[in-house]
Amino acid sequence: MIKGGTIAAISSAQGVGAVGMVRVSGPRALEIADTLFVGKHLPSSLSGGRFIYGKFTDSTNETIDSGILLIFRGPHSYTGEDVAEFQTHGSSVVLSRVLNRTLELGARLAGAGEFTLRAYLEGKMDLSQAEAVNMLISAQTDTARRQATLGLQGALGHKIDAIGRKIARVLAAIQAMLDYPEEGVPEEEREIPLKAVISELEQLLETARAGKLAQQGARLALIGKPNAGKSSLLNALLGYDRSIVTPIAGTTRDYLEAGLELAGIPITLIDTAGLRQTEDIVEQMGVEKALELAQGADLVLVLEDGTTPLEPNTLTNSSLTNSSLTNNEQQITNNLESLTNNEQRITNNPSLTNKEQRITNNDPRTLFIQTKTDLGTIWQHPSYLPVSAVTKQGLPQLLEEIRLRLLGDVARGEVWLSSERQVGSARRALEHVRVALHAPDELASYELQEALEALSEITGRKVSEEVIEGIFANFCVGK
Repeated sequence: MIKGGTIAAISSAQGVGAVGMVRVSGPRALEIADTLFVGKHLPSSLSGGRFIYGKFTDSTNETIDSGILLIFRGPHSYTGEDVAEFQTHGSSVVLSRVLNRTLELGARLAGAGEFTLRAYLEGKMDLSQAEAVNMLISAQTDTARRQATLGLQGALGHKIDAIGRKIARVLAAIQAMLDYPEEGVPEEEREIPLKAVISELEQLLETARAGKLAQQGARLALIGKPNAGKSSLLNALLGYDRSIVTPIAGTTRDYLEAGLELAGIPITLIDTAGLRQTEDIVEQMGVEKALELAQGADLVLVLEDGTTPLEPNTLTNSSLTNSSLTNNEQQITNNLESLTNNEQRITNNPSLTNKEQRITNNDPRTLFIQTKTDLGTIWQHPSYLPVSAVTKQGLPQLLEEIRLRLLGDVARGEVWLSSERQVGSARRALEHVRVALHAPDELASYELQEALEALSEITGRKVSEEVIEGIFANFCVGK
């Protein structure tokens, strides 16, 4: 339940640092500061936006630490309430003592994200901006930071409001027509703007994958036969030697992970065991794990040695479909076989260029790569991107292809949907508008009202308390 009162929490990061901060917000924030802080001026006598130097004391007037007190008066504060921020040295002991003193003086420990929750409830930000606060705190790349900053500035809210205004104008025209049915609604007032709304919502939904990857990152699995060049390619993509490379087949038995950033997306590269039939129990487990990782990856890089003959369905031939695999791994190999067959059919289409043939693979999660091109290849295939881990030939093209598979063209967009909640609401709004486009007037009026309600959930103008609590449960306590 959403509670009132005065709240307090440590707002600086855990661990030792030069500076730490305890934040207090609520009706008694300045009263608590008057007792805890000793300086040249009484905190409650100061106007907002002031800071003073002094010392923090406990109930016996012993000095806990010295530092700075910042005063913010509502509604001109982050939460919209009176706020006192105590900046101390970054010792966890000091911060705990100051926090405990605020609790002794009448504050209660803040819940997860409760400061930002209060900002939302006080109208300082909408719900999409509140979500952006948490995304900014957890941003791992500059792209994630940029999208979170745009969200915090209200870019998504402005976009949603603009779409909502278009829907509202059509709704008003339909409702007016219901009172005067003989006049009807002209096409330029209904069909044309609703088609524009549908297009905008579709474009916005296309950004959902990019928004999710920017926050959570992507997992790329490298799979192939032994000595296909998986470890060499992983090292080449990283720019340093992370995986052991030898000419001995089966060098990699377990999987190995390494991180890098690509197009603003945190990427986890996964080097896996070579796929082949083996009597070695340990290697069998490695093969099963490789197939499992391929199934769960955001993108699978299928590697084939360009210096050896390309065999049909080489990764999924009968040597892998045996009793050593579990039902789950067997299903994965069947899926891979289906992908390979589909890819073969697509690349037999003579109307496509080589680039188009690669991009239009049936499953965009699979990217086929021909390795060891520096040694001289004995086959060519339009769906395989030629790459040399030694000379780096083809590496820039591979990185661009990975970017396209993960992000497409939406990476250049200004506003991304970045949470499942936002995506679900936008998708519902789109479905209602699609129905309204050709529906009878009374049904269209209902559908457009439902669309507006779905959009209002994104900004939080109409949302349940359970949804609000679910969002802020993912925040850190001090924010």
